[in-house]
Amino acid sequence: MRSTTRRNITTRRNLATGLIGGAVLALAIPAMASAHVSVSPDELTAGDHGVLTFSFAHGCDNSPTTSLKVTMPEGLASVAPTMDSDWTIDVEKGDDGLVSAVTYTAVTPVPNELRGAVSMSVGLDEKTPESLAFPVIQTCVEGSSEWTQLAEDGEDPHSLDAPAPVVEVADASADGHGEHDSAAEAGDADDADSVAADESGASNALGTALGAGGLAAGIAALIVSVLAYRRKA
Repeated sequence: MRSTTRRNITTRRNLATGLIGGAVLALAIPAMASAHVSVSPDELTAGDHGVLTFSFAHGCDNSPTTSLKVTMPEGLASVAPTMDSDWTIDVEKGDDGLVSAVTYTAVTPVPNELRGAVSMSVGLDEKTPESLAFPVIQTCVEGSSEWTQLAEDGEDPHSLDAPAPVVEVADASADGHGEHDSAAEAGDADDADSVAADESGASNALGTALGAGGLAAGIAALIVSVLAYRRKA
């Protein structure tokens, strides 16, 4: 009788461990999948203009975000930060007179898990390289995060712990006009926000799928525990 009781207690513990493990994995994986600063759109055309939106939905280890410093890559012909009542803006310029960095400081710190976004208009010329990396330093009430890593040749950017936002540059079409110039040249911030919302939705979908995988792992652990109990019984 005592042996049977002990087996029952062990089985219950295994079941609880499996369920808890699956639940934790289901919650943790989506959080890790969305933990980065993203840029939208992620492609522009050489010689074109566009509005880039940098967004985030997390702080530094759960600490609210106070500022974002975006460093400009070489190859930009112009940079014009977008005025926003939620942020104060500090612009740094290099010896050539071009904008080298823009710091957006939140009027009120952005709480963790709430989306924050800043934007700027950028101009490209025909000599702009094929990709533009925008290193970002995210400062929080406590601590900071540096989103500055770049993928090496053949390396998967998604494998990086703290990737810098990157914009790919497509070749201009034969008539000299890019594929994205109609809305981008107008500097339509609403369109940029719409694209950012689509990207956020895609990220959420990825997080949901990964979370489902974690829950499935928990269910698998439950099944293994039940089978083990039956064998012992």
